[in-house]
Amino acid sequence: MMLGNGYASSPASRRRRGRPRGGGASGYGFWQPQSLHHHQQQEISPVVPPCTEFDMAYFRAYSHIGVHEEMLKDRVRTETYRAAIMRYQHLISDKVVLDVGCGTGILAIFCAFAGARRVYAVDASEIAVQQASEVVKENNLSDKVTVLLGRVEDVSIDEKVDVIVSEWMGYILLYESMLPSIIFARDKWLKPGGLILPSHASLYMAPVTHADRYRESIDFWRDVYGINMSAMLPLAKQCAFEEPCIETISGENVLTWPILVKEVDCYTVTIQELESVTAKFSFSSMLRAPLHGFAFWFDVVFNGPANYSSNHHLQPPLGSLVDQQTHGSSQNKKRIKSDEGIVLSTAPEDAPTHWQQTLLYLYDPIELQQDQKIEGSVTLSQSKENARFLNIHLEYL
Repeated sequence: MMLGNGYASSPASRRRRGRPRGGGASGYGFWQPQSLHHHQQQEISPVVPPCTEFDMAYFRAYSHIGVHEEMLKDRVRTETYRAAIMRYQHLISDKVVLDVGCGTGILAIFCAFAGARRVYAVDASEIAVQQASEVVKENNLSDKVTVLLGRVEDVSIDEKVDVIVSEWMGYILLYESMLPSIIFARDKWLKPGGLILPSHASLYMAPVTHADRYRESIDFWRDVYGINMSAMLPLAKQCAFEEPCIETISGENVLTWPILVKEVDCYTVTIQELESVTAKFSFSSMLRAPLHGFAFWFDVVFNGPANYSSNHHLQPPLGSLVDQQTHGSSQNKKRIKSDEGIVLSTAPEDAPTHWQQTLLYLYDPIELQQDQKIEGSVTLSQSKENARFLNIHLEYL
């Protein structure tokens, strides 16, 4: 993995209990900053992808209770899903629901509480048979919730479903590459006009300043108990910033409006368009401050079923984006929360979640003047070795 000024990274590891980041191989893949001076649902069954050793390692990682504890304790995440399910109770009651990646089964149980006639809760982790089935039984829902062990691509369901619910988002939205499994389930089992929760997702990026982080990790070495240890700086920068960092920042760290890197419509998105995502950017700093790197975060929106016009294009999501007239850039957009669609946001100005924000730090900060432009592009691409990992290539000037 190449980062910053060309340092080589070591394999990523899970540094704390919580959502898996690497599973024992290279984490996000490449992070390379370089300074430059419903398509319609298929009638045929979708192709079943092979289950690789990386997939198996990924599923094993989700057998750790700490992963699920962290997600369940994320009240923003869990309560937003519950609110969305209850918002669409009229579309769930007496219907068939598919929960993809059910984990402990909490979303499946929420759907059962909302009156679902039958819920298929699918998970390829052993937790599906070890715990989720018992949780369902203890809550007297065995007649409504069926827990299936296996990939959604491999399990057998003998009927179409009215609703698909899943918490598929990874760090930087696309890490873990779980969305293709939702696409597979959609194309194979979702009835026309069915409901997908969440329905839309948006990935954002913005330049950030974070002097405290740089001071703690880097400037510390300039004076260690009165001793100049500046010789440690190159190694300190490599160790601190060689891979994307999962941290919580505030709106005060963000230098300007974010750009929209990728917008996902779960009713129409294809697997192919997720293989590589590229966005160009042109930021204008609102502050005079050092540029320490770039932050990524995402929103997901829980809208109702897709409404197709006569040419079958999806109508704009209710949780829409409004253009900001920031130096004429149509890419610079600010999220607004819809009065109709429920929004789960991981933005710096919103309540923190277990996803936090994903930060790409520069090895050396750049002093920016107010209104100074930062231009470039960012590409997120699936790793050729392991599609659940991301390569991140960022160019800027």
